[in-house]
Amino acid sequence: MSFESLGLAPALLRALSEQGYTEPTPIQAAAIPLVLKGADLMAAAQTGTGKTAAFALPLLQRLNEKALGDGRRPVRALVLTPTRELAAQVHDNLREYGRHLRLSSTVIFGGVGMGNQLTALRRGVDIIVATPGRLIDHMQQRSVDLSKIDVLVLDEADRMLDMGFLPALKRILNALPKQNRQTLLFSATFAPEIKALAREFMRDPREVSVSPANSVAALVTHHVHPVDAERKRDLLLHILSIDSRRQTLVFSRTKHGADKLVRHLEVSGIRAAAIHGNKSQNARTKALSDFKANKITVLVATDIAARGIDIDQLPVVINYDLPMVAEDYVHRIGRTGRAGSDGQAISLVSHDEAGLLRDIRRLLKDELNVSDMAGYEPSTPLRTDAAAPRPKQAQRQPQGQRPQRSGSRDGKPGQRPPATHRPHGHVNNGGSEHAAGNKRRRQRRGGAASNKA
Repeated sequence: MSFESLGLAPALLRALSEQGYTEPTPIQAAAIPLVLKGADLMAAAQTGTGKTAAFALPLLQRLNEKALGDGRRPVRALVLTPTRELAAQVHDNLREYGRHLRLSSTVIFGGVGMGNQLTALRRGVDIIVATPGRLIDHMQQRSVDLSKIDVLVLDEADRMLDMGFLPALKRILNALPKQNRQTLLFSATFAPEIKALAREFMRDPREVSVSPANSVAALVTHHVHPVDAERKRDLLLHILSIDSRRQTLVFSRTKHGADKLVRHLEVSGIRAAAIHGNKSQNARTKALSDFKANKITVLVATDIAARGIDIDQLPVVINYDLPMVAEDYVHRIGRTGRAGSDGQAISLVSHDEAGLLRDIRRLLKDELNVSDMAGYEPSTPLRTDAAAPRPKQAQRQPQGQRPQRSGSRDGKPGQRPPATHRPHGHVNNGGSEHAAGNKRRRQRRGGAASNKA
């Protein structure tokens, strides 16, 4: 099958050819014709399968077919994403695909000043890519008009719900036109909350799913190395030393842990940087840019980056800490083994993470390759049975007690600042870095949220 057979316009085909696209992925082949017909769509596919192009290409074509004059343009399409990094990535893709079309777009997220965003909105754009929190900031200031939206895209909808964005999403959705609006929902899974959202805001949506839920790319090999917690850093350095030029994405469970690990790597002569919710947007952008440009070889990230990093042929992802929720393993590993390339997923697992490893193995319905690394064998054998231990953050709270949620200057879920510091109904786009999965973790484990991205 070719992109031509999907009915895409010559200008889009030209842009795809210039970027080396040859044939559509399964999700693109299934979704593009339905979107071009104007159908509401729920589409699910594992990460790294080309979901952005699956909605961006037909979105651009539909807007171009209704091209407006050269006057001030109303916003006609809105793409919502959970994180700043993903918003920037989607916006870049839209500009690349639409380079031969007379359509304009802008990206809106928090962590940066609003001046440039206000200028773009006053000038008029066809497409806005935004995180929910900063978009609501603009709605409250009346600097954005959503009354002419023809197409709404919820990208990584499951992640947005995990991060506590449901109230913000409903507020935005209620501000959009009710009639003649096409709604596209792209997600890794169709959880019950996703389907409930679809029933409320979509019109007879078509459903497309091209991969099993919580599946990982077939070309990714998984290695688990048991190790004592105090020797994790030494084992990580040993693995990185095997090929010091190889780009590696390392996941840490906490922001403090990510910063501490970067300092240790730099002292050891490894070029590294951290990316997490406590970093300024400029610092996060620079770290990601340097990683893509190979100016640094190791990027240490919290789960904020699991769905916002798109690196061509990233060879290795290392779980320095296992995620507290098994599904997040899938999203982390989705950064490698993309677009037909091979990838490696390496997990360093200490005794207190054995229960988390058991959950991941159960989720994937597959035996991961568990093997000791010579010279780093753990002092206690790793258990993955029902009694396997978990980190303290995942321990169940006594019945009847609600887990404590930490507040944040970034506007994450948790304790709010005093009312004098937050207008009624305000949602800050640090919302795009909410402590991921708090609600889901409370439901499954009852545990208190740890220091997430």
